[in-house]
Amino acid sequence: MTSRPATTTLWRPTGPAELDLVRGLNWRAWPPRLPEQPIFYPVLNEDYAIRIARDWNVERDGAGFVTRFEVESAFLSRYPVRQAGGRTILELWVPAEELDAFNAHIVGEIQVVHEFR
Repeated sequence: MTSRPATTTLWRPTGPAELDLVRGLNWRAWPPRLPEQPIFYPVLNEDYAIRIARDWNVERDGAGFVTRFEVESAFLSRYPVRQAGGRTILELWVPAEELDAFNAHIVGEIQVVHEFR
C-alpha cells in the first residue's frame, strides 16, 4: 500500500472558456497558456480567488468560477509564494513552459467550489 504524498490546496479563479478546457482534460489538468499568458497563477487563499472570480471574471466573461485542487507540496517548493497586494493576496507564478510538469503533480481532480454569474 502506497501512501499519498503531502499536498497543498490551491485555488484558481477562472472564466467559462478556461473551465470548459479543464472539463475537456477530465478535471485533471490546466490547459496550455495562450501566447499572451506566460505565467499560470494559482492562488493560496480561497477568499482572494472568490474576489477575482466574482469581481473580474463575471464582469469580463459573464461568469466566474473558483476551483480547488491539490498539488504535491514537495513539487510546489520550487515556486516561491508571491504577494500580489495585501498580506492575504498570495499566488504562485508557474512559467507556462512548466505547466505540464505542474499538471503531472496535481493529486485528484480539479473541483469547482464557487460559481458567480
